[in-house]
Amino acid sequence: MATDTALQTLKSPHLLGIKDLSAEEIQLIFSTADQFKEVLNRPIKKVPSLRDITIANVFFENSTRTRLSFELAEKRLSADVVNFSSSSSSVKKGETLLDTVNNILAMKVDMVVMRHASPGAPHFLSRHIDAHVINAGDGTHEHPTQALLDTYSIYSKFGEVAGKKVAIVGDIMHSRVALSNIFALQKLGAEVLVCGPATLLPKYITQLGINATLDIREALEWCDVANILRIQLERQQVKYFPSLREYSLYYGVNRELLNSLNKPITIMHPGPINRGVELNSDVADSEHAIILEQVENGVAVRMAVLYLLAGQTKSA
Repeated sequence: MATDTALQTLKSPHLLGIKDLSAEEIQLIFSTADQFKEVLNRPIKKVPSLRDITIANVFFENSTRTRLSFELAEKRLSADVVNFSSSSSSVKKGETLLDTVNNILAMKVDMVVMRHASPGAPHFLSRHIDAHVINAGDGTHEHPTQALLDTYSIYSKFGEVAGKKVAIVGDIMHSRVALSNIFALQKLGAEVLVCGPATLLPKYITQLGINATLDIREALEWCDVANILRIQLERQQVKYFPSLREYSLYYGVNRELLNSLNKPITIMHPGPINRGVELNSDVADSEHAIILEQVENGVAVRMAVLYLLAGQTKSA
């Protein structure tokens, strides 16, 4: 995939979902992330790019990796950072989403990074506030920066995404990561297959132009890269399979299974890993896995997104 592009900025003032991005915009994010990845490998890992920008991280759901990754990206760019958690805020007293964010904006915040349990919450917010909005995950809908870092990790390892066969395995129904990854991979020319129990494959999934299988071996034999998703028990109101032990027996990826394949494949995981359920340690910590590279790439990709959106603020 070529990294040069005629685009100098993103078309939208917000990053709400991969569905809204063009392939050229994704390429621009990747080429910008390449530059920031070089910065992260320097002795001094900080640049003054967003020195005049204030960013609020507004998380209405628990998060560790995404929140820390965004906060580190913001600080590496020298932005002023405000962290907000609904568990220790006036939301507990009945304050609405819009009131909460408007109060934050009254403090002259330029950008809002938001995670919310309700699908579409960042879209609603973007229509009502005068600030750039980045979706850090909205319910079971989308998680655009996770998809960007996942596809960027494939690009970094193979030099291109087009033509690669990527299997997404696990809890497809409740995963915002799955949907965003499907959109990103398709825009960049990859082939996508989803795999999981029938109860965890939404009925609409094949309408997205991808294939589905219930057979984990078939999926792994087919793919170049397997992105293994965790079982999202916190989003499941009913039981979709008898037990975690049975799920692991039929869909868990272990070293014995990998060694029995007819070719080596690359293993990814957005985290957190339920070790011994969807992924065994002998795979997660093996030479097949690029999970730690995903974490490193996440900071560079989020730096790129923040930088590109903030550039619109500075030029406005």
